[in-house]
Amino acid sequence: MRANALRTAWQRGEKTINGWCSMPTSFGAEVMAHAGWDSLTIDMQHGLVDYQAAVTMLQAISTTDVTPMVRVPWLEAGVIMKVLDAGAYGVICPMINTAEDAERLVRWCSYPPRGDRSFGPIRALVYGGADYPENANATILKIAMIETVQAVENLDAILAVEGLDGVYVGPSDLANSMGHPPRLDPTVPAVIEACQDICRKAKAKGLYTGMHTGDPTYTAKVLSWGFDFATIASDSRLMQAKAQEVLQIARSGTAAKAEMSSY
Repeated sequence: MRANALRTAWQRGEKTINGWCSMPTSFGAEVMAHAGWDSLTIDMQHGLVDYQAAVTMLQAISTTDVTPMVRVPWLEAGVIMKVLDAGAYGVICPMINTAEDAERLVRWCSYPPRGDRSFGPIRALVYGGADYPENANATILKIAMIETVQAVENLDAILAVEGLDGVYVGPSDLANSMGHPPRLDPTVPAVIEACQDICRKAKAKGLYTGMHTGDPTYTAKVLSWGFDFATIASDSRLMQAKAQEVLQIARSGTAAKAEMSSY
């Protein structure tokens, strides 16, 4: 089976940078993939992407060695199994708040005997290879989003779920849940401390850790905290920021930094 390059990099202790695809376009995904990200996540939760668009985007990403992942809309067996059958090499699932939620995620991402994933890897066989069925459980990344006070309170139990590979901090929802304004790059000390604590506890349990950021300077900061990977904004936000920058230069001759406060 085709190796999961993210697993390989993290096992070597390397940090990786994840791109985020929120626009439902295969060409956009192809352009992002050729930009040199280590991985790309197709966002089916807050992005404008449905299943059919996600399939074409996975195909576009496959023109490179970039690792394809999908953030599913919710903890729901059908969509999780379909994106895996389409060739996703990692599933990021939002709003994992309990150990029971994390167990469902692992089970629905895994073939028996570990899980309940139905067999029918129609495109995954093409992308992953003929021995995909035998190796999928050990190759696919199963990543739980930790983004609520409830999840933080249940973090130890979530991290103890066998087969969970990692956690991904959603800073906007986490801040919101803690009673602070939602933003990708936290400035509130309590939110920052919560993000760092999630990372420390997950790493202590041998799990991989990721976090969403809005600005590359904050990305570097997050990686310095010990996170294995971080996401920078999204395709739509990066396009918007660059458009604002070139327009500002054209109109005034001076550059202006665009604020990327959400996905």
